[in-house]
Amino acid sequence: MTDKIPILIVEDEIGHADILAEALERVGYEVTLAASGQEGIDICQIGDPYVVITDLKLGDSIDGLGVLENVRSRDNICEVVLITAHESIDTCKEALQKGAYDYIPKPIDLDHLRAVVKRASDKVMLERENHRLHVKLDEKFDFAGIIGNSPRMLRIMDKLNRAANSSVTVLVQGESGVGKELFATAIHFNSPRSDGPFQAVNCAGLSDTLLESELFGHVHGAFTGASADRKGFFQMADGGTLFLDEIGDMPAAMQAKLLRVLEDQIVVPVGSTKGTKVDVRIISATNQDLEKMVEEKTFRQDLYYRIRGVNIEIPPLRQRREDIPELLNHFLHQYARDEGRGVHGFTPSAVKLLKAYDWPGNIRELRNCVKMMVVLAECEKLDVADLPIEIQRKSGEDSPLSDLAGISLTELEKLAIKRTLEMVEGNRETAAKILGIGERTLYRKIKEYDL
Repeated sequence: MTDKIPILIVEDEIGHADILAEALERVGYEVTLAASGQEGIDICQIGDPYVVITDLKLGDSIDGLGVLENVRSRDNICEVVLITAHESIDTCKEALQKGAYDYIPKPIDLDHLRAVVKRASDKVMLERENHRLHVKLDEKFDFAGIIGNSPRMLRIMDKLNRAANSSVTVLVQGESGVGKELFATAIHFNSPRSDGPFQAVNCAGLSDTLLESELFGHVHGAFTGASADRKGFFQMADGGTLFLDEIGDMPAAMQAKLLRVLEDQIVVPVGSTKGTKVDVRIISATNQDLEKMVEEKTFRQDLYYRIRGVNIEIPPLRQRREDIPELLNHFLHQYARDEGRGVHGFTPSAVKLLKAYDWPGNIRELRNCVKMMVVLAECEKLDVADLPIEIQRKSGEDSPLSDLAGISLTELEKLAIKRTLEMVEGNRETAAKILGIGERTLYRKIKEYDL
């Protein structure tokens, strides 16, 4: 599979768009066409073009400057080249000050076009590689690793920032797979204790003795198999943060011992009578309803109040679907890089189905899904056919054509194109594949039928 550089051409004149596309495809670029400014913006939102070539004057309310403004407002590293008639050159010169890479006057010299696109795409490739290396060198657990711009997530991020700057205990609650340990780690690395250790222990599935030994350590001979002194997680986290995952599963006897340590910050290893003073911040997490457990007497009320300090509830992914496209692109770029695959994005129809899916395993399930899709991908964009079968079955619904009697073939063709475009949210590449026609043919039909 070749790793072609993606280019977007926004042009409402069909013949002109075809000529530009063929000129660039001939030298190895992957070209996508948009017939309007709005369609160009939509494609930029889903895809990830390196260079956008747009006519200054387009046939809808969004002109080339609108496309430029939208592209420059995004975080993606991308360059915009404007095409203009001679009388609009002054406008293009102003556009250069607003962030346009260059402009090309009409009539277009195709060699000049290819040269400008080559320089722009080389610049983007260099900047993206520098950004990738910068991220890799500066890759620490911080709030940047938490993806999501939905209002609910922004409120949580604000709460996390305020909690990180204190030493108060934190309780993170949420379903399995929402990323509770990531949140805990982010709090630690943005706190005054960031230079200290971060230790994590899972409280589920361990007996009283094993969990006590894990948390507090033990001395030689404390129990069968204790062949040497061993520090527990409290001592290993001294000066830093201890993350107690699945604290709701902690046995009752251990809850009392943990409470005592939290109150006096003194740890007594199993088999010893000598205590050790520790300075540890506690962050706990659970997928259970601790308030209900307190009412049912299965979790100590005094321990609950001790660990609850700041309570952060992480919503399941199905309750913040607007964050899914950003998460998809984050994991796509990560695994495409790690696996060495030239996969550049998702088709709109694939994103539609992925947003409709409920994700019972939350972000963990989404991350594994994207990794599998990237590894098995046969094309440079992930499409509906690349989705796991369970997502296709639960989310994929075709729009059936009905009541066809008496409709002319022309109207039938128009209806088929219209409904297919609606189904794939305007993605012409996917729609053309479904309809069994070329993308250029579909482009002409869209203009012909004024769709």
